[in-house]
Formats: sequence, structure tokens, C-alpha cells
Amino acid sequence: MGRLKRFEDHRFVGTRDDMRVHDCDDEAVLALLEERLTGDDLLRLNMIQTFAPDTLAEARNRGFRPT
Repeated sequence: MGRLKRFEDHRFVGTRDDMRVHDCDDEAVLALLEERLTGDDLLRLNMIQTFAPDTLAEARNRGFRPT
């Protein structure tokens, strides 16, 4: 199981442009997120969000929807 290089301590990572939360422990979801990171340059645009605590409930509390 892999996670995003800069966010290896976070299971749930959100994308602010579409307000979606991605479960990085799901390989298929992680592959799609990695593709978006490079293709849309989300890191440079500061469009990535992590959550504390690192839970799906906290992501939903902040307005993010699961992928």
C-alpha cells in the first residue's frame, strides 16, 4: 500500500477544486489522484488539503465529499 510522497502520514487527502476527499489506502483512488496531481499541477496551485484528525468524518465536516 502506498501513499502520496509528500503526504505519507495522511490517509485522506482532499482536492479543493472539486471538494473531493480521496482515500490514499485505496490503490485505484490513489492512482487517479496521482494522475491529477501531475496533470493539473495541484500542488503548485495549493489545491491539496489534509485533515486533522485524518478521518473521513473530518473531511466531510469541512465540506468534502468522498470520491
